[in-house]
Amino acid sequence: MPDSRYAVFGHPIAHSLSPQIHRSFAAQTGIALEYTAIDAAPADFAAALDAFVAQGGRGANVTMPLKEAAFALCTQTSARAQLAGAVNTLVRNDGQWHGENTDGPGLVRDLTDRHGLDLRGRRALLLGAGGAARGVAPALLDAGILELAVVNRTPERADALVDALGVPERAYTRYWDDLADQGDFELIINATSAGRSAGNGFQAPFTLVNSRTLAVDLNYGEAAIPFLAWARAGGCRDVVDGLGMLVEQAAESFALWHGVRPDTDQVYAMLRGRERTLVTAD
Repeated sequence: MPDSRYAVFGHPIAHSLSPQIHRSFAAQTGIALEYTAIDAAPADFAAALDAFVAQGGRGANVTMPLKEAAFALCTQTSARAQLAGAVNTLVRNDGQWHGENTDGPGLVRDLTDRHGLDLRGRRALLLGAGGAARGVAPALLDAGILELAVVNRTPERADALVDALGVPERAYTRYWDDLADQGDFELIINATSAGRSAGNGFQAPFTLVNSRTLAVDLNYGEAAIPFLAWARAGGCRDVVDGLGMLVEQAAESFALWHGVRPDTDQVYAMLRGRERTLVTAD
């Protein structure tokens, strides 16, 4: 029997694949663990986390909309988490929470290792400036993209993200209503929640696309359909959803907690085989 507990916190959270992923990692590595999904609204997150600790909680993943709140609850955070201002992985050490952000490394590993894509020299457009966007932006810059344009419905959040990145010569803010005037990009990343609500789907000018464009949605399953449909209609050369990123960031978290990095290919293949049942993104 496991002597400690792990969990993923979010709101909503019933859709999450994280319990299945971490249980698969545990079976693969021979590590006994209990991993559950805990629904916590933002106002209740701190209390839910305290209750989790009281019941033996040792580590947690954090998904929307709690990543920035998790950052605020940490006593220590990694340089990567500090740059993002958001935490998706909590590690309990000496009675305190230590925060990390594995989203960026997970995305880059999926794109470069699994899909064999070269990110270097690409002009990139990041749609969104919330916790997910903040988690991946620094890693994209580290991976060698040429420049990063950040667009958000609330411009102030985009400005805050760009200011945090601290490289004005490479990262800058643009306005959603002016997208048609921004030229084309070799990398477009959707970090918005547009696909989670009913409506007319994802809309953006096809002038953003060129013959080399890689379109990436950080969502997976049904939530990724609107953006991916737009990307295919616009003629994007490569189209990738967030399932691989989800598995890779989970493996990074697992390694932080247990000291061993599991093989992700078999877990990714298992989940991809069930992709029509997936709902939304961590």
